Amino acid sequence: MTRPTSRPAIPPLLKHMNERTVLETIRQGAPISRAEISRRAGISKPTVSLALQSLLKAGLVRETAPDPGRPSYGAVYFEPAAEAAFVLGFDLGARFLRGAACDLAGEVRAREDVELPSTDAETAIETIAALRTSLVEETELPEELIDGVVVGVPGVVEPDTGRINLAENVPGLEERPFDAELQERLGLSVTLENDVNLAALGEHWRGVARGVDDFAFLSVGTGMGAGVVLRGELHRGHHGAAGEIDFALSGLHAELDPSAAGVAALAERLAAARRLATPYDTRTLFAEARGGDRVAREVVEEVARRIALHVAPICAVADVALVVLGGGLGANEDLLLAPVRRLLGSWLPYPPRVEVSSLGEAAVLTGALAVGLRSALDSVFLNRAGAVPA
Repeated sequence: MTRPTSRPAIPPLLKHMNERTVLETIRQGAPISRAEISRRAGISKPTVSLALQSLLKAGLVRETAPDPGRPSYGAVYFEPAAEAAFVLGFDLGARFLRGAACDLAGEVRAREDVELPSTDAETAIETIAALRTSLVEETELPEELIDGVVVGVPGVVEPDTGRINLAENVPGLEERPFDAELQERLGLSVTLENDVNLAALGEHWRGVARGVDDFAFLSVGTGMGAGVVLRGELHRGHHGAAGEIDFALSGLHAELDPSAAGVAALAERLAAARRLATPYDTRTLFAEARGGDRVAREVVEEVARRIALHVAPICAVADVALVVLGGGLGANEDLLLAPVRRLLGSWLPYPPRVEVSSLGEAAVLTGALAVGLRSALDSVFLNRAGAVPA
């Protein structure tokens, strides 16, 4: 007797990989049809159909309507089940704490900024805890659906220990197990990441670097730092210190700092015989430059040169396609973009495209949500999909 030929079973690991790929494709392109999922993910339509069956049973995706005005040709469209979980993101600065809550569809359900009563680690913990409560109430989602918390901090986060180094803007941050304390205070899983790294990831997710796999984000404000994304992934380096651009030109015995402190020192030297008033606030200097003040214009030109000097080594070593300027000073698009582009064009054989951040002060927070969302999709996928019989 001849037995009927059965279709070979898909190994569990490959099955989960396919389901994860389909889920991520839906998250990035929703509302999206089965055929479009297949095209974008590079997976056959029958395999996409099997993955969709599992994801629908697990409650991770659902059917939805197509975009209005877009021909559907009778296809069924899918989107993530947004309420399956949500994440919290925080941007801890020297003066402000920014926070937001994001669901699995990537929609920001709540967003608040608060001024820190003081700049110390203990105050930061208590303020994050209070803001966490406020954000959860605003989402109107059950608290138990929080998957985790991602916090951007102004320092280097060691990948193995979570220890924070070079965090001068928040006193006490380096002297304590900040992640463990925050995790205990919140009762949630906490991930710490350098704030400029998160800004780079934010631009990659929803900013000017979307679709660019090799780029650098340079933040120039009260301090200076860079986040480097290579092949679509954040490059942290061996010690987690990749992007500490302050040290790139440390062997040169010259003042080359384009951040606020360096600009103030430069202005003081150039304006010794002029009417510019101390303490040479950077906003005032840039405003004076726009008004045509000669000394202020000279300061701005030197700031552009210093920025270009710090960008050039990144481009020469990593050959990035794009450099994004952010931070309080870096956002002065009208005064800085043209000279930085011109200088890099004259110094480098393959100069990158240079743009100003499209997310502004929200870049770090957006990156925190992106990291939290990726982790939440993984954990929810494993918990829900693993509980559903094959």
